[in-house]
Amino acid sequence: MKLGIAGLGHVGCGLVDLVQKQESLRLPGKVEIAGVTARNRNRNRPVSTDQYEWFDDATRLAEDDSINVFVELIGGSDGPAKVAVETALKSGKAVITANKALIAMHGQELAELARENGVDLLFEASVAGGVPVVRVLRDSLAGVEVKRVTGILNGTCNFLASEMLASRRPYDVVLAEAQRLGYAEADPTLDVSGMDAAHKAAILAAIAFSADLDFSKVAVRGVDGVELLDLDLADRLGLRIKLIAEGKITKDDEVVCRVEPLAMPTGHPLARVNGSLNMVRVEGEPLGAVTLTGPGAGPGPTASAVMGDVAKLFNPIARPAFGRAEHHGIRKFVFADTDERSAFFLRVRLADRAGALAELTEALAESGVSVDKLLQDSADENGAAPVAIVTHTCSRREMNDASERVRELESSVGQPQIMAIEDSTD
Repeated sequence: MKLGIAGLGHVGCGLVDLVQKQESLRLPGKVEIAGVTARNRNRNRPVSTDQYEWFDDATRLAEDDSINVFVELIGGSDGPAKVAVETALKSGKAVITANKALIAMHGQELAELARENGVDLLFEASVAGGVPVVRVLRDSLAGVEVKRVTGILNGTCNFLASEMLASRRPYDVVLAEAQRLGYAEADPTLDVSGMDAAHKAAILAAIAFSADLDFSKVAVRGVDGVELLDLDLADRLGLRIKLIAEGKITKDDEVVCRVEPLAMPTGHPLARVNGSLNMVRVEGEPLGAVTLTGPGAGPGPTASAVMGDVAKLFNPIARPAFGRAEHHGIRKFVFADTDERSAFFLRVRLADRAGALAELTEALAESGVSVDKLLQDSADENGAAPVAIVTHTCSRREMNDASERVRELESSVGQPQIMAIEDSTD
């Protein structure tokens, strides 16, 4: 197996290291590196690449006859990564990538290109790092009618939420620590905005539901607006706040995919996942539910997932990249129906004056939202008293209407925080 590796960052160097010590691995054959490329040839790296032929251009490497597998670790949904992958597939080379943005945005067209040229497009490393969820969904659970996939797909966000609560430190302080520990990038926007998890969720949903991946229909909300106050009040109400990715089938046999902070009962499996771990939960018939947990990022786990795809190619069968054969019906991605119902966690700050709480509950009632539990703290130094409410079950439309009424209250200080409550604990 002769690899051409494009991209020699942390994951690329991790893969080179695995190839160099492959005698300790359980590979079904010998792997060689026939060529490498990166933006900077002279950069200091933790592994030596001097013995491999250097290519100044990723596209040139992708079409070179010396390789039979092109490994794309450049990153980015367009530009050099996309052009090089397309070139490799057209040249009859199998492609392995860890690029979730590329697959989320262009996966369907790349899968078709792979099919036309009779080669494999593999992307296990694009979702959940070392957790083999892509392979499990596409291959191991092919006999399961999947109804729902949920998970924690971003270790940075999970670290932020769990560490803020555990240490009682605010968002900015914990984010700085996450950057120091290597859990967050210098620019963490892709992670904390929820976009990274959304790319991964879309990929899983497309596989799980034989869906035509349409990333424009994925609803995304991150953790950058979650405060320590929210985590603390939710905790006191028996809830944990997690950034959850979800894909599910609607009653009209369409696919809803979204990423948002949810409040979860402490007994829920996803509520118990802390630190930078990832977890994916697959629910379907006749299986019930199965859960996979492990490290979701980092050069070691991601490089090992790439090497797992390399191992598969020793017996290539040019399987459909998303596991969807021609006879399968194709579902559509759609936006969620606002008639979806759940309980909600609501946090507001109210001016510390008589009648403020009554105004709040009246505003909720006018939208058809009733209170199940209520927790009020003393006013802070600015004279605003935090109030947390768990509602009875209502629709998202009713809750959205209620939030607008709450914002308009004279006693309301700042923006309210609203999260759906995940009620499954089995």
